[in-house]
Amino acid sequence: MTDYKATLNLPHTEFPMRGNLPQREPAILKKWQDGKLYEQIRAARAGREQFILHDGPPYANGDIHIGHSVNKILKDIIVKSKTLSGFDAPYVPGWDCHGLPIEHKVEQKVGRAGVKVDHKTFRQKCRDYAARQVEGQKKDFIRLGVFGEWDNPYRTMDFQFEGDIIRALGRVVKNGHLARGFKPVYWSVVGGSALAEAEVEYQDKTSFSIDVCYPVTEETALAIADAAGGHAGDGPLSVVIWTTTPWTLPSSQAVSVNAELEYVVVQTGDKRILVAEELKDAVLERAGLDGEVVGHIRGAALEHLKIHHPFYDKELPIVLGDHVTTDAGTGCVHTAPDHGPDDFLVGKKYGIETLNYVDDNGVYRDSVPLFAGEHVYKVDDKIVALLAEKGVLLHRDKLVHSYPHCWRTKTPLIYRATPQWFISMQQNDLLDHAQKAADAVQWIPGWGKARIDSMLDASPDWCISRQRTWGVPIALFVHKETHEIHPDTPALMDRVAEKVDAGGMDVWFDLDPAELLGDDADQYQKVTDTLDVWFDSGVTHYAVLERRDGLRFPADLYLEGSDQHRGWFQSSLKTSIAINDCAPYKQVLTHGFTVDAQGRKMSKSIGNTVAPQDVINKLGADVLRLWVSATDFSGEMAVSDEILKRTADSYRRLRNTARFFLSNLAGFDPASDLLPEAELLALDRWALDKAARLQDEIIAAYDNYQFHQIYQKLHNFCVVEMGGFYLDIIKDRQYTTKGDSVARRSAQTALYHIVQAFTRWVAPILSFTADELWQSIPGDKPDNVFVAEWYPLPKLPADADKGADYWAAIAQVKTAVNKVLEEQRGAGNIGGSLQAAVTLFADEDLQEKLLELADELRFVLICSSTSVQPLCDAAGAEATELPGLKVAVSKVDHPKCARCWHYRADVGADPQHPDICSRCVENISGAGEERHYA
Repeated sequence: MTDYKATLNLPHTEFPMRGNLPQREPAILKKWQDGKLYEQIRAARAGREQFILHDGPPYANGDIHIGHSVNKILKDIIVKSKTLSGFDAPYVPGWDCHGLPIEHKVEQKVGRAGVKVDHKTFRQKCRDYAARQVEGQKKDFIRLGVFGEWDNPYRTMDFQFEGDIIRALGRVVKNGHLARGFKPVYWSVVGGSALAEAEVEYQDKTSFSIDVCYPVTEETALAIADAAGGHAGDGPLSVVIWTTTPWTLPSSQAVSVNAELEYVVVQTGDKRILVAEELKDAVLERAGLDGEVVGHIRGAALEHLKIHHPFYDKELPIVLGDHVTTDAGTGCVHTAPDHGPDDFLVGKKYGIETLNYVDDNGVYRDSVPLFAGEHVYKVDDKIVALLAEKGVLLHRDKLVHSYPHCWRTKTPLIYRATPQWFISMQQNDLLDHAQKAADAVQWIPGWGKARIDSMLDASPDWCISRQRTWGVPIALFVHKETHEIHPDTPALMDRVAEKVDAGGMDVWFDLDPAELLGDDADQYQKVTDTLDVWFDSGVTHYAVLERRDGLRFPADLYLEGSDQHRGWFQSSLKTSIAINDCAPYKQVLTHGFTVDAQGRKMSKSIGNTVAPQDVINKLGADVLRLWVSATDFSGEMAVSDEILKRTADSYRRLRNTARFFLSNLAGFDPASDLLPEAELLALDRWALDKAARLQDEIIAAYDNYQFHQIYQKLHNFCVVEMGGFYLDIIKDRQYTTKGDSVARRSAQTALYHIVQAFTRWVAPILSFTADELWQSIPGDKPDNVFVAEWYPLPKLPADADKGADYWAAIAQVKTAVNKVLEEQRGAGNIGGSLQAAVTLFADEDLQEKLLELADELRFVLICSSTSVQPLCDAAGAEATELPGLKVAVSKVDHPKCARCWHYRADVGADPQHPDICSRCVENISGAGEERHYA
């Protein structure tokens, strides 16, 4: 038998079937870096309309985790898709480099600043540590295939950046938004510093839950009896408060009641208590007491009456406060202006000053009676014991409740009144302007708007001062007597910033005030507080977007995790309003957090973390990128080894489809072999139309940040429309027709256009694979897919003879027939589908469509012969799931062609080729067969 293999157009490509991504990707990465690909992209898009995605800086501490990878990959997908759309879309990555976590790390190595090492040396150690962290994270981000200005990122610790932070604060001052106040703020006793709202997270904490009696004075007892109608029981009377923070009781200076509430005097044995009427039963129940109401009094009537402190020998007033409710407790609130915002405001109203009993480290000062030297974390038991000893502890219990913690150190916080610097939300209407600006921003998903609104609605003045070493200084000169800032502060801050540009933040701490203030220097002192790191990152819109060449303000997009409504989104908005009176972004996109397959948060203790480095080393960065794109990031993003394994399987399907495209372009030169659209076969025109319409959907999905839809559409295109229909059909035409025939060149032309478009579709997601594909596409093209734009694809007109609806009907027929063929093969009646003769009994409409394909219907159905008959003649035929179609299958009783494997009666008709059919003879030695449709 003659071997006809050499006469076939067998597929061939250098593009490998196996990705071997962990081994192949580093070489591609090196090629990009050596070829300065990012710079090539910038040059290719110079002068085009810009799209600015501004990078929110990760913190320069520790290895990147899966959440970092999600964030950077999403940003990269957007930047690359916008580049394909023709935009100039630069990406400048950044890092947040100051703050407490780095201080802690350095303290562990060199000791506390000012104790074991001088402050200047300590700051340099912090700078060195942060630089090493940046380099480690940068290497991992680059390995993900993320394009950006990695050689020149922004770092908040760069001298120029530190100078710009001071300039930004100067503009906040100039616009009248800075205030100094003595207020209770969240205070970390571990960090020894104030915290802003954005640095607070809530965790469960077990605390005491106690009801404490504040005995009333004799005058108060008489006044209450008088107000209650002359008689209100017998025995000692106490106002009862409820608290979960016994450590605040030494600072208690009043008890607040609500003017509008009704209060009752309750006789319990030989004693009396006063509580809100609505809470009486709950108080008695938890104290295990029986009681009888013996008097009523309105809250307003209690104002200015006197009570005794529960363990100090001093009288306290009863005051009125709107913050008192009947949600819990007793309706009477112990009031310590040092340790609560509501308490502070009430104290201010009644002229009650703070006591400042607790120092920076959470320890009672030496002047505090009974508890000097005690730590607030450890004193609760002693205070409760003292209350019991004094006979004023009505009830004690333990309570698990949500409590504010430092989101860096994970330790409980206290409220502590200290002098601090604030960005005022009310002064000059900053809050109102921020709320209006937020209304004009597009928040994606839509619930982001409600989230930012709730954050702004509950937004107090922003405490921006910290008592730290590793932070940008609040570069103010304050008058020693009046405590007012210097009248020329904005200009002075600009001069300080110029010096910091050259020498970093140390310049401020080393600065002699006389250098800037001259003769006024003796009247002023430097502020040594440092700025909240949220201010650092919050002014990147100024320090990066406004100050760096090639960027612009405002950004088109900010993209971060859903926790940043209380963090970077909010701090950026507030500072931008304070400086420019407009939002720093046009769109804000939020992604969810990563969880495991069971929906649990990632936790080292549980052992369910997925390290991106491990994924890259096992499966490759493109598989990780595909998982990110395939997951709906608007909610929680589930990831596990099993989920990633399934993603790798999907990757292989996409890769193998692309490989089929390329392997069938062997010997194809677009310059000479590309056919005009009008000369293409009907099926090939349909394939291009399908790709063109899919491309519209893909571009729209990229523009709307619906990347999971792109994954679904690509997967469906490869598996169903290409693999399950088009590519299946054209194999015979590709392999068996004459090499340079219209039939083959038509399919190759379609495949060439499709692979050109396909490579661009996947480039933002499967960047390494797209680069591989690009190198294997024949013909002239840009050096790299990432400087290309979307590929133009032809569409069929709506009234095309064999348009989308026609081929959709044919595809349904093919699916129905395949099912019958599979059943016949399973029953042993036929071998493969080419051994079958298929008779289709169709209704009039379907019969007309099928007959249009004539003898080429057998190539569509991949069988050796077909016949189309009226449905009314279908006696004995098998019904299909397609209405109007029945099918009869019989085994072909003809010899098999050794070349095309069809079973045909004309095999051997040519004595020179006794083993092949006439069609194959024509394709080998004749002019070649003609195809019109498929």
